[in-house]
Amino acid sequence: MDLEKYLQNHKTSYLAESYRKLENEEIATNKMIETDASLADLAREELEGIRLQKEALMKQMEDILASDEKEEEFPNEAILEVRAGAGGEEASLFAEELAYMYTRYAENRGWSVSTINESRSAVGGYKEASFEIHGKNVYKVLRFETGVHRIQRIPTTEKMGRVHTSTASVAILPIRKKTNIVIPPADLEIEFSRSGGAGGQNVNKVETAVRLIHKPTGIDVRSTAERSQLKNREKAMSILIAKLQALQDEEDAKKYSANRKDQIGTADRSEKIRTYNILQDRITDHRIKESWHNIEKIMAGEIEPILDAMENYSGEPAEGDDSDE
Repeated sequence: MDLEKYLQNHKTSYLAESYRKLENEEIATNKMIETDASLADLAREELEGIRLQKEALMKQMEDILASDEKEEEFPNEAILEVRAGAGGEEASLFAEELAYMYTRYAENRGWSVSTINESRSAVGGYKEASFEIHGKNVYKVLRFETGVHRIQRIPTTEKMGRVHTSTASVAILPIRKKTNIVIPPADLEIEFSRSGGAGGQNVNKVETAVRLIHKPTGIDVRSTAERSQLKNREKAMSILIAKLQALQDEEDAKKYSANRKDQIGTADRSEKIRTYNILQDRITDHRIKESWHNIEKIMAGEIEPILDAMENYSGEPAEGDDSDE
């Protein structure tokens, strides 16, 4: 039995060592039968006990590895990134509302949420923001939320009662323990700056905030929430790797998926996936052609019906865009 893969995994190494000891006991017991036939019956009972213990250990190790593989596909850690799109200040307000919806949902599920970086607009909404979420099945549950979200409503500053349309993009990035992404130092540009608020005592006088720019792709990542430059750099690097991995996964999925249904979860950030029509109190997902009402409740974090529908979806989406009627 080749135990190498079990010995190399810290979760199964102690079980593999126990398995190896049983193998040695098995060898010694077989030798005892050869040298003293009078002990054969007793030895056979001993061998049967060893066999059962080995089977139990092997099943336990296989279960652990299977669980690791499942977690690698759907890790329990992900980055939520929201970014204002078209629509000016209204878009930034919508981006903040989306961030609140997801983080509130996460907290209600008992997941932990921490802010990595946020950049606010003049009216207080988010130009962009990123959050780290930890919890069981985080990526599995949220993976279909990546894409462009659109809101249609009358802004409070609109005196003529005209409906405005604005957008915000959402990205759900899994943080995987194993990745084949390697970033040469020459491909990185690193900037340091001060973290903090608008001024006074809120401003960190040490340059702890980190910005990483991946030159080949132009991907820009910031981390400002940690108190040390080193921790912010590590956090930014993990997010950059996650973004590059997601980009590679998206390209691979588009190349090998047989139809559009298989591509729902490919993290295409340019695709308009959902419209929030405030006047009609309706949210429509354009990929599965399904709508929900009670926007206020959903935006407060109760998005289970939408997430469940995406998970359970099994039909072919119609081609083309489904703009609000």
